[in-house]
Amino acid sequence: MSKSIRNRLLVIAALVIASGISLWPRQATIRTRGADGRMRDTTVERVPIKQGLDLQGGIHLALEIDQSRGPVADPGGALERALRVIRTRIDEFGVAEPLVQRVGTDRLVVELPGLRDPARAKQIVQRSAFLEFRITDMPDAFRAALPQIDAALRRAGVRATGGAAGGVSAVEQLLGRDTTRTADTTAADSLAAGGALSSLLFQGNLPGEFLVPEEDFPRADSLIHLPDVQRLIPRGLELLWSAGPISQGARSYYGLYAVERRPIITGDYLADAQAQIDPTYNQAVANFQLTRRGGRIFSAATGQHVNDFMAIVLDGRVQGRPPVIKSQIGQRGQIELGNASLQDAQDLALTLRAGALPAPLTIVEERTVGPSLGKDSIDKGKRAAVLGCLVIVLMVVVYYRFAGLLAVAALGFYALFTLGGLAGLGATLTLPGLAGFLLSVGMAVDANVLVFERIREELAQNKTVPAAVDGGFQHAMPAIVDSNLTTVLTALFLFQFGTGPVKGFAITLIMGILASFLSAVFVTRTFFLIWIQRRPALKELPI
Repeated sequence: MSKSIRNRLLVIAALVIASGISLWPRQATIRTRGADGRMRDTTVERVPIKQGLDLQGGIHLALEIDQSRGPVADPGGALERALRVIRTRIDEFGVAEPLVQRVGTDRLVVELPGLRDPARAKQIVQRSAFLEFRITDMPDAFRAALPQIDAALRRAGVRATGGAAGGVSAVEQLLGRDTTRTADTTAADSLAAGGALSSLLFQGNLPGEFLVPEEDFPRADSLIHLPDVQRLIPRGLELLWSAGPISQGARSYYGLYAVERRPIITGDYLADAQAQIDPTYNQAVANFQLTRRGGRIFSAATGQHVNDFMAIVLDGRVQGRPPVIKSQIGQRGQIELGNASLQDAQDLALTLRAGALPAPLTIVEERTVGPSLGKDSIDKGKRAAVLGCLVIVLMVVVYYRFAGLLAVAALGFYALFTLGGLAGLGATLTLPGLAGFLLSVGMAVDANVLVFERIREELAQNKTVPAAVDGGFQHAMPAIVDSNLTTVLTALFLFQFGTGPVKGFAITLIMGILASFLSAVFVTRTFFLIWIQRRPALKELPI
């Protein structure tokens, strides 16, 4: 065996070994969540080529910054920070092989293969998780301002009940208030009978706390957001609703809390958060720990507000009843979640650990793929791949005879190199990716066809078999390079500007083209050289 052929075989053997190593299943450690809510390292056997969303099912979300709540100063920077926060949340969520990436200048794409709870995933991805600690309105300044607020609403045409003639004002029609308010409490129970806002409020047990019957929540919420009301809210105070209804006896109320606008500390100083069931009250809670600097700030602030009530605010909603500050609080604290489940507490702790989003996100595209649809896609993809390859093999062997058999043998190496390369890159195989794989099979055969036709032309000029083979490969090379290069350039554009499935098609096509070029030009030629060396007196080539 000549030195040239031996070197070629060594290169092919090295590529085969490298591809085999890439494709060999291996043990991997992933983080999973236990029943107690804590993350644990679990060792699993990982398949080298990951299946995409369309093959194993899951959820696809496209998100953009929601500027309807106010303009964002630096949308590009906010999107980049949101990408890091969401990636951290998804990593802790425990989804295997997630995809979180930025697409273009204004969109994030999140793909969670194998996920079976889309609603929970959307909540975790979208939740702002902005945590604040605020002191409630201890001097009851908002209650003192209620008469002025009611007077302003009366001047604006808003009444607690219908007009003197039983009519309803235009503002009341806009707010959707019925003229006959039914409740099992009398007007005397409210703060000010006849006041448009105060007639809906009932004094709570804490300073700055007011209760609104659940059926009156939409009207009360509309009233407090009117400009006339906002102007009369005492300086330095803000009105926030409770996170959910509060049960009192046989009725449900929403809590309305007057709290200081300036928080004593925010979640920026949060170091850790864990969920558990409080054995005392048998309810889900989220225990948090602040950083050292945050602990010093929190300790100093709570020391100045001993015996005051502190509201724990998450995303603009008060969590539970504001607790009283009995003494200085250091680095640790607890968020009570009332009737929420342990899973809700775990999700809250997860989002708190990952940090707050720099801007609210809105879902602009959502796709959910069921596992049955993914299995059906795999089955159809396999059938298409097998049928397509069989047709190609049959045509090549019938038309080019022995040379066709060499090309088919080289195709086996092509498949191995392609799959090994995809596994080495950690690529995800999608349904469009399977299409790219089959397309590159056709291009591999096309390269062989160009070579074989050139060899036929060389043989027709009465050249020897070795000279014809050398001439065929040499003269076909420019056409093969041009066709492969133009396709690779197109695939690079698809990869750069496309989204998930398009990227999957592009990367599989690029890897397939590189492997097809290698198999058609290098492996097939090596087979020809071995055949010719073993038959030096060969006069004809069955092609």
